[in-house]
Amino acid sequence: MEQKKNLCAQIPLSLHAQVSEAKEAAGQTTSEYITNLLIEYYNLKKNGGATIMSDKTRTMAFQIPEDLFQRIKAHLERETQRTGRKLTQREFVLGLIEKALNEAKRLAAEEGGQSGSVEARVGPCEAAFPEDEGQPPEKP
Repeated sequence: MEQKKNLCAQIPLSLHAQVSEAKEAAGQTTSEYITNLLIEYYNLKKNGGATIMSDKTRTMAFQIPEDLFQRIKAHLERETQRTGRKLTQREFVLGLIEKALNEAKRLAAEEGGQSGSVEARVGPCEAAFPEDEGQPPEKP
């Protein structure tokens, strides 16, 4: 194990709050979060600011209507103002996908012994956002 040394720095309270929120969201200790942040920074600097995608990532690209795009853009701006932290399109979309898939998995687990899985009968968006809130999706 590599030896460690303490790094202390005075930072603005607003930045401290941002770091605290981000490290909690990542489920990391301050030490882990700052270490990863610094490693990411120096890797970006070494690569001329270009993010190098790992071999384990894939790209999804699709077109959306202009009005939906503008609604998303307005939401991202509101969330940035509300939280004081920039919410990116990528973070927003990945969060929605994760939420929908987790909900579909949860519903499948609840129906465990019943014939057919929820995922086979309903798409992840339908499972995550049923039209009749609080009511399970109808069986075909």
